[in-house]
Amino acid sequence: MTTKTLFLAWQSTLTRRWLPVGRLTVDLASSLYEFTYINGVLQAVEDGQFEPLIDFPDITMRYRSKTLFPFFTNRTIAPGRPDFRQCLSQLDLPEGAGPLEILSVGGGQRATDSFEVSPKLERAPDGRFICRFFLHGWRHTNDDAQRRLDILHAGERLNLSVELTNPATRHALLIHTADYYTLGWAPHYLVQDLLRALIDANLECSANVVRLNPVPAPARQRLLIEFEGRWEDHEPMSSREFQPVAVSGSAAGRY
Repeated sequence: MTTKTLFLAWQSTLTRRWLPVGRLTVDLASSLYEFTYINGVLQAVEDGQFEPLIDFPDITMRYRSKTLFPFFTNRTIAPGRPDFRQCLSQLDLPEGAGPLEILSVGGGQRATDSFEVSPKLERAPDGRFICRFFLHGWRHTNDDAQRRLDILHAGERLNLSVELTNPATRHALLIHTADYYTLGWAPHYLVQDLLRALIDANLECSANVVRLNPVPAPARQRLLIEFEGRWEDHEPMSSREFQPVAVSGSAAGRY
């Protein structure tokens, strides 16, 4: 694979919805980075609070750079940090992991904003795929569920169910333990594709605990989950909201 694609999602403080707003594409052979806003940003603007990022002020422009944009660099883990190895361990990444791997798993979250980075879901020729994500919304579950969360172990099987009456997003995917404790939710920007996999593959889908990170790990990195499934005839992240906004020009060399 000569290119890698990451998506940037944003959570509205009004609706609490997570919306995909941008796409970072990397040509690994030439080390060329490109950022464009995607159509999900139009819904984010309509929600009334999203403003273009300082690094990317025009939502109709294509931004290019020979190095990773500062907006994303600032969301990785600097190798010089004293807790660098511990941070990689919390992401279940090897010591040699680079910035793109760290962003793909860690999400690049910061306490001062509501952005999250995730990799594009990739479909193998036979339709199978594997993705990892951190559990969303676990702090909004009840005390019994949070106590159950505290004793999860690596490899433990988890179940998913469809929620049709979620007050923020209407439809959502709930994450349960085998003994029926509701732990939280899958990220909303993955729901459409994961739901399609549940429909297509049925019992061939599985979700398992990769790692539980106790305090003082960041709350957004509490529980790392791996989902494995298969699509019959579906290209992930290809809906309109993931497509680039109509581009009016390009900006290069700023970085």
